[in-house]
Amino acid sequence: MKKLLLASAATALLAGAASAEEIKIGIILGYTGPLESITPAMAQGAELAIAEVNAAGTLLDGATVTGIRGDDGCIDAGLATATAERLITGDGINAIVGGDCSGVTGAILQNVAMPNGVVMISPSATSPGLSHNNNEDNGLFFRTAPSDARQGVVITDILNDRGIKSVALTYTNNDYGKGLADAFQAAFEASGGTVTISAAHEDGKADYSAEVAALASAGGEVLVVAGYVDQGGKGVIQASLDSGAFDTFYLPDGMYGDSLLAAIGDGLNGSFGALPGTDSDGAGVYQGLASAAGFDGTSAFSAESYDAAALIMLAMQAAGSSASADFAAHVMDVANAPGEPILPGELAKAIELLKAGVDIDYIGATAVELIGPGESAGNYREYDVNGGAFVTAKFR
Repeated sequence: MKKLLLASAATALLAGAASAEEIKIGIILGYTGPLESITPAMAQGAELAIAEVNAAGTLLDGATVTGIRGDDGCIDAGLATATAERLITGDGINAIVGGDCSGVTGAILQNVAMPNGVVMISPSATSPGLSHNNNEDNGLFFRTAPSDARQGVVITDILNDRGIKSVALTYTNNDYGKGLADAFQAAFEASGGTVTISAAHEDGKADYSAEVAALASAGGEVLVVAGYVDQGGKGVIQASLDSGAFDTFYLPDGMYGDSLLAAIGDGLNGSFGALPGTDSDGAGVYQGLASAAGFDGTSAFSAESYDAAALIMLAMQAAGSSASADFAAHVMDVANAPGEPILPGELAKAIELLKAGVDIDYIGATAVELIGPGESAGNYREYDVNGGAFVTAKFR
């Protein structure tokens, strides 16, 4: 009888193991391209949330989650689309953390995610054109980063607070750069400021002296560089310093990265900027978790990547299903009040609460609050470049 009971128990365990679901989340980011220096910490942020849920072992009654990396090249729509198609049709991913840059994110959404009904949560695509009211997305697209409509206002506030009345503006010639440039110019001019010139630059050039000459001719107290940290934005700054055209730069979110400090050196001292960030309790907890895992949790959009992956998995638990068609409608529910507050490191607690029918309010690493278009309401960390380092000035 004892042997029979043991055999029955073993059979039950084997049946349970066999029925445990394997959930796959694509982590589609620019592992190559103009943001490649910040991408590793973004991917590690998403993978940290996945590892935390797997350690708990309680998601959807024992499902395991696998993160699958895929390269979108940041600005290569063809590569991004092919990567997403491969991960969906070949690997069978249930959801996407990504893309990172706005143009490729839109390409993945329209060409792959929507036709296949797959949820996407981007940690860093900020173009206003991706907002729900501007882009029909079948309720599948969300982002843990704020729209550049918000960033344009933040840049304006920072410049006004520092007494700057006129700026020259250059932007990378794509959805991100144009969207941010337009949003900023509208906000700055509405506040009484002057944009002396707004000029696009192309990434991938060896020489930006002609672009800088036009910017210098227009003049301005500061040059606002809405570009990429590993590409044309860096080249414009270097050419400006070499020619003496500008010595102070405003650096939006795409220009934040240690690689820029290493490339430009002391010439960047005195410049300033901002990127999404918060001094919330969750931010501090996340940075500690990231440090323990061996990566920099303060790196741009790393915390947003953790939150994107966490929201996907918690929405799945809330729906009782890993199917995008089922859990998409729960993303906003788990992200916002009312409910039990959830910080990084508390995903196991969140799963248990959801299983018990208790509402949660996912605060996460970035003080998550998703507004109507399914995007972050927006908190920013303002910083100065001093002594060859990014030094936090304040939070907004």
